[in-house]
Amino acid sequence: MRYRERPERPEEWAEYRTRARHGWTVPFLAVDWVWEWVAHFLSHWAFLEALEYLSSFGVLVAVIFYFAESGERTRQRHLQMWQVMNTAQGKGGSGGRIEALQELNEDRVPLVGVDVSGAFLRGVRLRKAGLVRANFSGVDARDGDFSEGDFSFAELQSGNFRDGKFERAILRDADCADGDFSGADLSGADLSRANFSNADLHSADLRDVQWRAIKSVKTANIYGVKNAPEGFVEWAMKNGAAQTAP
Repeated sequence: MRYRERPERPEEWAEYRTRARHGWTVPFLAVDWVWEWVAHFLSHWAFLEALEYLSSFGVLVAVIFYFAESGERTRQRHLQMWQVMNTAQGKGGSGGRIEALQELNEDRVPLVGVDVSGAFLRGVRLRKAGLVRANFSGVDARDGDFSEGDFSFAELQSGNFRDGKFERAILRDADCADGDFSGADLSGADLSRANFSNADLHSADLRDVQWRAIKSVKTANIYGVKNAPEGFVEWAMKNGAAQTAP
């Protein structure tokens, strides 16, 4: 609660004038004295005091409405991001899709079924993204971060994911045929029923991957894979994989 302290009654002019140390300052003192009296009289107007309280109340109302409408503003922003995605669909380049994808994911919007095939998404950051049945075929997503993302049933054919991060990502039933995963970090990823036929996995980090139910590694290149689980290399070679130096 605010309390307004009313100013004391100003001095009479004869007394106030004694403050002047030089004659040339008297006009300035006179102006200051007049305004002190004006402030004194106005301080007794209840109307002005009411206006001050109404001003504070108006600020409070504006703050309330701002937060009340935050949900609508967020929805409008998401619609704009989806419009960017839809407009650029089927086209090369980024077309603003990197920023749109990242912003939607930061707001925890599921990206189920999103189609970014053929897009340039180098360095995109989509940690913990929900990308079930997404289409990433033919994308250039080198150095992308997809850690803990869910690519179940996604299409990643011929995608360039070189040096990407797929730590603890879910790639169950994903089609990764002809994909470039060289140097990628797949540690802890779930590769159950994923298709890696003709994929390039050389120098990829396979620490703790769930590999026993992989659908295919036929003609996949596993040269120099790092931290491969026990039995993986032998199994892969028996199932058509190759070890070809790049």
